Amino acid sequence: MSELPGGTLTVLHTDVEDSTLLTVHLGNRYPEILAVHRALLRTAFAAHEGREVDTQGDAIFVVFGRATQAIAAAVAIQRARGRGLAGGRGRAGAHRRPHGRTAGRTSSRDSRGWS
Repeated sequence: MSELPGGTLTVLHTDVEDSTLLTVHLGNRYPEILAVHRALLRTAFAAHEGREVDTQGDAIFVVFGRATQAIAAAVAIQRARGRGLAGGRGRAGAHRRPHGRTAGRTSSRDSRGWS
């Protein structure tokens, strides 16, 4: 991972809503759909200078130097999902915090839905 920007960062946490049920419903197709989902997110993160910090299951944790970058990435994801590029509903939450405080329970609790 490249070095994180200094100062205050905007943290964006994403995941797939009800992913456990989705894995049951999609069966063997889930890994392929998850790969498409991750590629869509990573494209948006890269386009807005996001730096991936962690991935756990379907969740991705990314930091941005500016809040506008995180919001622009979330909007790009929402628009791409609206075009049917990934299955299921996703959630994303963004907040600002000082560099060095980019992980923990608060981050994962901050997810909010997109359709």
